[in-house]
Amino acid sequence: MLLAYLIVCPWEAVAVGKLAGYLVPSLNSFEIYRIAGEPVFLPRLLLGIIMTLFLAALNYRGIRVSATFQGLATTAVLVLFAIVAVAGALHGSASNFHPGFSAAPLVSVLLVLQIVPYFMTGFESVPKAAEEAHKKFRSQDFFRAIVLALFVGAAFYVAVIAAVSFVAPWRTLLGQRFATAAAFGQVMGSQWPVRLILIAAMFGLFQCFNGNFVAASRLLFSFGRRGTIPARFAAIHPSFQTPSIAIAGVAFATLAGLALGDSLLVPVTEVGSMACASGWFAACISLLLVETRLVTRLIAAIGAIVALLLVAMKVIPKFPGHFTQAEWIALAIWLLIGIAMHRSRPGSASKAS
Repeated sequence: MLLAYLIVCPWEAVAVGKLAGYLVPSLNSFEIYRIAGEPVFLPRLLLGIIMTLFLAALNYRGIRVSATFQGLATTAVLVLFAIVAVAGALHGSASNFHPGFSAAPLVSVLLVLQIVPYFMTGFESVPKAAEEAHKKFRSQDFFRAIVLALFVGAAFYVAVIAAVSFVAPWRTLLGQRFATAAAFGQVMGSQWPVRLILIAAMFGLFQCFNGNFVAASRLLFSFGRRGTIPARFAAIHPSFQTPSIAIAGVAFATLAGLALGDSLLVPVTEVGSMACASGWFAACISLLLVETRLVTRLIAAIGAIVALLLVAMKVIPKFPGHFTQAEWIALAIWLLIGIAMHRSRPGSASKAS
């Protein structure tokens, strides 16, 4: 799950620059190098660095500041999207939904299902910030927050897809840059919806970036406290009461990934999706082993089967959309980093001997 959270951070840092390049085309200049054929532009790279350092400083200062920023960014996304969706609904048609699939229905569903874990991750990050919750926050409210995050997130994605499909025939959007904005600009004959959607997407990147930064740093902190990686990651800042070393570690990893540029986007999405499904599988198996109630064990077993199928879709070549060489390389690098950190903790050498 640390991979699932952490891998989103450089993805968001790269995406911020890519999206800003749509709004301000001059940012797509001053190419400094290429990776896998994808150019890395200096202005976009600097923008990603600034955003990463800003969020690192925000989280370093305290969870309250980070939570306030998160609330503002999320509110901005919902309000801006609602404005554009209502305006677009006046110009769309239900006939634009057809045809329902681009390929065979089952194949289309499987292709979308493979990336669902990546986009739905977040609801299970609620417990990661439990220690920093307000004292008056009741224990049952954590369950409510998890459920709301899951269903509101699913509803939002469905609403976005439905709104775009309603305003323009989806086949006319294939191959277009930022198809969501193009759809509303095309049907309304104006550029203001395009710019509004791009701005909303920027706020969406900010809140997603920050949320995963919090989850990744707190999970890294918990590994350090448990002793599975060097204990220095469990350090707490004496004044701000934040996991300062873990936050610095996530910021450093994000900056390193940011240097890979646009070539990072697709492999990260695929590997992150598999990582999420692996974490859910482990959680379901754990619940199955410790739970005694039959109904709960049944639910855990079903969850484990679904999660295992999601993992299988990425690692078994017979499934469409399986891992390519780039994804296997990214996963191997992550596993090697984990092994190195685990072996570098104090006492690991004596235990191994």
